[in-house]
Amino acid sequence: RSTEVMKQQVRERFESMRSVLSQDEQTVLYSLELDLRQTRTRLDQVLKNWERHQDQVSKNISSTQRVLSESKKPDASEKEIRLNEERFEKLLKTLSSISKQLRAQLQRKTLLLSSPMAIDRQTCHSKIAMTSDGHGLSFSGSAPAAPEHPLQFDKVCCALSGTPLAAPQSYWEVDVRCSSAWAVGVAYTRLERKGRDKGAKLGRNRNSWCVELRGGNLSAWHNDRHVTCQGVGQAALGKVGVWVNYEKGQLVFYDADNMAVLQRFSAAVTPVFDRAHHQFTEPLHAAVRFLKPPETQTWPNHLELC
Repeated sequence: RSTEVMKQQVRERFESMRSVLSQDEQTVLYSLELDLRQTRTRLDQVLKNWERHQDQVSKNISSTQRVLSESKKPDASEKEIRLNEERFEKLLKTLSSISKQLRAQLQRKTLLLSSPMAIDRQTCHSKIAMTSDGHGLSFSGSAPAAPEHPLQFDKVCCALSGTPLAAPQSYWEVDVRCSSAWAVGVAYTRLERKGRDKGAKLGRNRNSWCVELRGGNLSAWHNDRHVTCQGVGQAALGKVGVWVNYEKGQLVFYDADNMAVLQRFSAAVTPVFDRAHHQFTEPLHAAVRFLKPPETQTWPNHLELC
């Protein structure tokens, strides 16, 4: 009987603990959802204010132009206004540009509300040094060889995030300003870790996707096929944004400074790559790789996950 009583007491205590943990979980999830809604509401309001100001300026310009066109004998003040039409047009273009930039940054800030990425030290090549928070990676050609781990890349200077992407949609950024040759992307857990074959290199197999900068050229890779990235400006990239949508089978790489699309991989519309390769049937990890630049340049030395 005493044993049964003890069992019952244990059950009751664990049931009480489950109830408390469940309540805590619901409270935390509700708080996060509330914060997300409030943030999006504030961002939407800022954007609406900018659009309202821009609309008002456009109406003022249209009104001024209409008055000038209807007047047959403009006086001196109207002539001055007419002379300043070019200045008004420049102002309108400036406001339009600011609005586009603001919209891009609002989109970026909303996407960044997802969980930040961190690299798993056990996957890092022995010559990659990592900061304590798992966000900063540096290449050191003189670094001593570390004891080999089963998850570690032994020949390719690559590293993966510690946990696979769990949310239906995930977004993160990689600061590439301090690197002249790199690859940023995603990979399945079964990406090979040993050797220099294509099976261990980002984008050179069916288990990984990436954009990479090599020799000043930016390209997107998957299954050992590549295309030149679109929307690349004259200025060097500062940050690469990576967005994954599991449900729709979409992977998009952005120039995070203006949210211009560099490359879109999609299971629905895939003109270059095989559609079957973009279903994302397995968990994905964030992935980065240091590439060796031309002999005239030094090795790149730093990447930062944001």
